Amino acid sequence: MILGLSTSTFTTVHVIISLVGIVSGAVVLYGMLNERRFNGLTEIFLVTTILTSVTGFFFPSDHILPSHIVGIISLVLLAAAVIALSIYHLAGFWRLVYIVGAVMAFYLNVFVAVVQSFQKLPFFHSLAPTQSEPPFLIAQILVLVIFVVLGFLAAKRFHPPIDAHA
Repeated sequence: MILGLSTSTFTTVHVIISLVGIVSGAVVLYGMLNERRFNGLTEIFLVTTILTSVTGFFFPSDHILPSHIVGIISLVLLAAAVIALSIYHLAGFWRLVYIVGAVMAFYLNVFVAVVQSFQKLPFFHSLAPTQSEPPFLIAQILVLVIFVVLGFLAAKRFHPPIDAHA
């Protein structure tokens, strides 16, 4: 039992939250690349990505795992993004803080999804059962390169009007 839910129910809720974070993150990043703000989806992305990291800490473990470290890094990035967006309204330097924080947190969510896919989905697991095989490494390098390129493009293109009431 985790927070009053069976482990499988809690896992399902965690995965659904993560997937909502990934899908909404893709739309938010698309918006950045096209100099558009999707305020409602941005809130959904930030909240679900924060919840993904927070709920990850509730899984039973007797020691710190790599997933905990990823969760801590993600929460720090998300805190910076939320501050940049809601307190500083993306003004000046804070635009870049928001972009870097949001894109990196989105990347970490996708990174973990790839790890989980290779652990849990039979097709991917058969390609890389120990996650040290080339298919896993290629997938993670490809995801990293895609996010570096998209993050760079977002930093160049996303210049929303500063709205103190946003």
